[in-house]
Amino acid sequence: MKKEIAFYADRLGDVFGLVEEPNKDDDDDEDETFDNDFNDYAIAREDLVNELFGCGIVNSSSLAKELAVEHTLDLLHLSKRAKYTLQKSFVFYNVSMTLSVVIASGRYAKVFEIAETYNGPNCFNPDLNDALLRAARGEEVDKVPVWVMRQAGRYLPEFRASRTKYDFFTMCRTPEAACEVTLQPIDRFPLDASIIFSDILVVPQALGMEVLMKPGDGPTFTAPLVTPEDLQRLETPVNVDEKLDYMFRAINLTRHKLKGRVPLIGFAGAPWTLMSYMIEGGGSKTMSKSKAWLYAYPKESHKLLQILTDVIVDFLIGQVRAGAQMLQVFESHAEYLGPALFEEFAFPYLKQIQQRVRARVDVPMCVFPKGGHFALESLKTAGYDIIGLDWTIKPEDGRAKVGADITVQGNMDPCALYGSKESIKAVAKEMVSRFGKKRYIANLGHGIYPDVNPDHLAAFIDGIHEA
Repeated sequence: MKKEIAFYADRLGDVFGLVEEPNKDDDDDEDETFDNDFNDYAIAREDLVNELFGCGIVNSSSLAKELAVEHTLDLLHLSKRAKYTLQKSFVFYNVSMTLSVVIASGRYAKVFEIAETYNGPNCFNPDLNDALLRAARGEEVDKVPVWVMRQAGRYLPEFRASRTKYDFFTMCRTPEAACEVTLQPIDRFPLDASIIFSDILVVPQALGMEVLMKPGDGPTFTAPLVTPEDLQRLETPVNVDEKLDYMFRAINLTRHKLKGRVPLIGFAGAPWTLMSYMIEGGGSKTMSKSKAWLYAYPKESHKLLQILTDVIVDFLIGQVRAGAQMLQVFESHAEYLGPALFEEFAFPYLKQIQQRVRARVDVPMCVFPKGGHFALESLKTAGYDIIGLDWTIKPEDGRAKVGADITVQGNMDPCALYGSKESIKAVAKEMVSRFGKKRYIANLGHGIYPDVNPDHLAAFIDGIHEA
């Protein structure tokens, strides 16, 4: 046996404080002598610490596997002293690294190059572009960050090509596919953020409701909620780690594939918006069925809203733990509520989501109340870092309602992208001048439409960055 290797392995364990110093009493007779000439322990330990921590946290099973090639007996020693404890402690961490282990063994000198990547939520490439996160926190930025709702979508020919392989919700539930389309706009445009490809209706699906994406009709519930008795059909409580694990895996994979190019945004639909879909059975011009619940069944409406809130909170926390760096809550149907209904059936749950999520994880959070100008003064007290604005409010008015201590996001009319490239750039630059560059994230006032020319989105992004 080459005791230098065993000694080095024990040093690995000792560095992490997980195993004891090597004990010569445990050694075989033939190995009574440690190479104590391998004695510059302080230097060896410092070098090892710098090497390991300079590239990530080591999963010792990988080291053990490589050592096994020519040093099987030494592997047994390594396993005995360090492998199990280290593997148990660090197997859930991510490592993207090349570790050079230099082992002096008599007349041999071996250098093992170990390159491994592990899936998990905690170790990622450093951010190369953090303008979005700095703007969210109110810090100075060199240029206004910009991203676009539905930026991974049908306006991109590469998305349409990917879409031929899967139906919509299969794409959402396949991490590799969701990652692929999430990255498409990042590969094409100089955007400052990515947003994971998914859909807000995965939460009702997790509650046991069947949702189909029908061409021409959009999302369709096969059995919407009709009366409060239908709440018994909901499968509660929801274990998001089981029901929505595919979303977490997609986020984690995408975060690694991004390699720090831009931050990754996670999201969920807000309780009222999801409730309205679940009762209407799909889109609606009036939301009359779901609003009828608010008037006819207020107690049961609150019960449903709380069920949704509980799932959304766990869902958003899981997204952050998987790698999401910012969260957006879509209150897409705010416009159907007046001030009184919003204050009773939307605002308390939006505030609760922010408070409960922030108690567990710490990332910037944005709320987007489409059409909810009447609610901006209330929402600025809900604790969100960012409030999204649609295109129907003047930048000055939106900024005034939100206040100086909250970042605003938005709000160009998506239809402006049908104009010439020159006009798009002009509108983008004017928008920045009206919002100002401090505490501002540029976006559209709603999602990009499927028939937009991708080159026109490029003009919008250029206009923002040139402003």
